[in-house]
Amino acid sequence: MSFSYRFSHAICRKPSREVVAGLRAVDIGAPDFALMQRHHSDYMAALRATGAEVLVLEALPAYPDSVFVEDTALCLPQGAVVMRPGAPTRLGEAREMAPHLQQYFRQIARIEGPESFIEGGDILLTEREVLVGRSARTNAAGIAELAGIVADWGHKLREVFTPPGVLHFKTDCSLLDAETVLATKRLAASGCFEGYRVIEVAEGEEACANAIRFNDVVLAPAGFPRTRAKLAAAGFDVVEIGNSECAKLDGGMSCLSLRFTPAP
Repeated sequence: MSFSYRFSHAICRKPSREVVAGLRAVDIGAPDFALMQRHHSDYMAALRATGAEVLVLEALPAYPDSVFVEDTALCLPQGAVVMRPGAPTRLGEAREMAPHLQQYFRQIARIEGPESFIEGGDILLTEREVLVGRSARTNAAGIAELAGIVADWGHKLREVFTPPGVLHFKTDCSLLDAETVLATKRLAASGCFEGYRVIEVAEGEEACANAIRFNDVVLAPAGFPRTRAKLAAAGFDVVEIGNSECAKLDGGMSCLSLRFTPAP
């Protein structure tokens, strides 16, 4: 069974009102908190509709960006790795997530080097490898530390590069199945997906590149009809979810959950 896009569990965290002060690369306005809450509820409902069990953690007002739980950990069949976020204000989020992972994983590893930083948004897990994009939030030391951990668990890690001006590697890509990746033209042109089938998002719809293949559906942000048509033509069942408010904080579909199947 696939471990990169078929899951039995997910962890999400409720947004706090302080999310309006969250980090953003470009200020395009503060999120509407009520609308974000509705979108977040729709997101969790969509995960549950696939048959997944969803653990919903309480909001963390001390950490405005804590709704974006994906950056705190990498979940693999053998265990979970607690990340060390590159944004100093987010370091506490990883510490807060660690105890919740212990109820699902027997092995918990941690990125601990004082010069290491790495965020889950820069990690694309596929059936054949762990692709990690170096970025402003993920450095060579963090990648090297993660490579050692996952190698012990039987996984190959390959370092790639996030395009300049792009926050996270997965801002520009997502996994659709064992052989297929959804990506922006700029990222696909880098050659980092050699050996995969690549579906490029429609021009002007780059914000749709961050989607999630979750069991039998692809969860994608609403408002990108040409890319949705491309995915449908390729045989994927697409469920659209509003993401306008998280997008103001550079957040996408994958950012809002940790997805995994606990080892038996």
